Amino acid sequence: MTEPNPPSTPEAAVTGAGARAEVAATAVHLRFGGRLLGLPGTYLPRVSWPGRRDWRGPWNFWWLAHHVDCLVDAAQRARRAGEPHAMTRYAARAHLLLRTIRLRNVLVFTNAYYDDMGWLLLAAQRVRALTLPSPSAPVFASRGASAAAARLATVAARAIAPRLAAAETPDLGGGLWWNTSRDFKNVPATGPAAIFAARIGDTNRARRLVDWMYAALLDPVTGLFLDGMRIGPDRTPQLVRDVYSYNQGLVLGALIDLGDAESLRRAAALIDAVDTVGNGLIVAGGPRRTLAAHGGGDGGLFTGILARYLARAAGCPDLDHAARARAADLVCGTAQALWTGRHEPPTARATGPIFSPDPAVAAAVSQAPGIPVELSTQLQAWMILEAAAALTLEGWS
Repeated sequence: MTEPNPPSTPEAAVTGAGARAEVAATAVHLRFGGRLLGLPGTYLPRVSWPGRRDWRGPWNFWWLAHHVDCLVDAAQRARRAGEPHAMTRYAARAHLLLRTIRLRNVLVFTNAYYDDMGWLLLAAQRVRALTLPSPSAPVFASRGASAAAARLATVAARAIAPRLAAAETPDLGGGLWWNTSRDFKNVPATGPAAIFAARIGDTNRARRLVDWMYAALLDPVTGLFLDGMRIGPDRTPQLVRDVYSYNQGLVLGALIDLGDAESLRRAAALIDAVDTVGNGLIVAGGPRRTLAAHGGGDGGLFTGILARYLARAAGCPDLDHAARARAADLVCGTAQALWTGRHEPPTARATGPIFSPDPAVAAAVSQAPGIPVELSTQLQAWMILEAAAALTLEGWS
């Protein structure tokens, strides 16, 4: 399967949240995208730019799961806009990327890390949903590239879901192990499993996992979630007290997908805790508050994940209106900061703009010449811009 390269968008012509998200999507493709070892029918982005793309390079499995998620965001945006050709392009790329993940991962969709598998399970579930009809494209969405991607996503989901179910044990009171060493349970493994359970209607399991995170990992002072709990050398539980933005997003996503009154009350309280100056997750000052970032590498995705689920909360009609407005304001303010701070290097006409790993710092500073541009940080910017584009349909700006 092949796909055309989308034309680059002249920056001067970019208006609207959807057009900005399209610029980010195109820039990721042009700067990072390509085939694995030149093989037809494959698609594997490089980890950094400039950089190599090969079989022996760094294997960032969970980054690619979020890349698939971003492709679904773009496909859904195209479907909402009534652009079937663009939807075909993004669905085809999602199919190629899923296929190449399995090829590069030695012909399987599983590995030793339950959080990695959880991220890919959520992405695969969303790929499968591309085949569902919508008012704008009831026929197109059930065939072609979307259907091919959905079939492969089904294979991935069937391989991963039982592995995650087996990772939930009574040790440490509940939750999922982080990896097969089984000495650490955390939100990044438990959160995706809770979201998946809620989305397939297994509400008992979803609530059990959410309740464990509240009982074991909620900081009662800040209202934020700590990273996890480890089994210490003497077999006693030890809290890992790091606070990361994506953990708040995961719990929020599970609460929104559960959607009952208690979960929505908790969701509003969590949004309030996130939107508190001084907790390390918010940058105050400037025209609007923005979400703080966690640097590059794996941390380069953390804030994008929080923005994804804040946007889901803002679009939830049953959630308290004030909480929805605060969630939307954080997403749109962060997206605006990333867009305003983008950098257009001499190669921008061919590869598109570069976005900062930190919304509060202009990309010309954070990505000065000689500093490699990482895939994770550009996926994060794309994710945030897609979240803002989705919110424009909800009346937030």
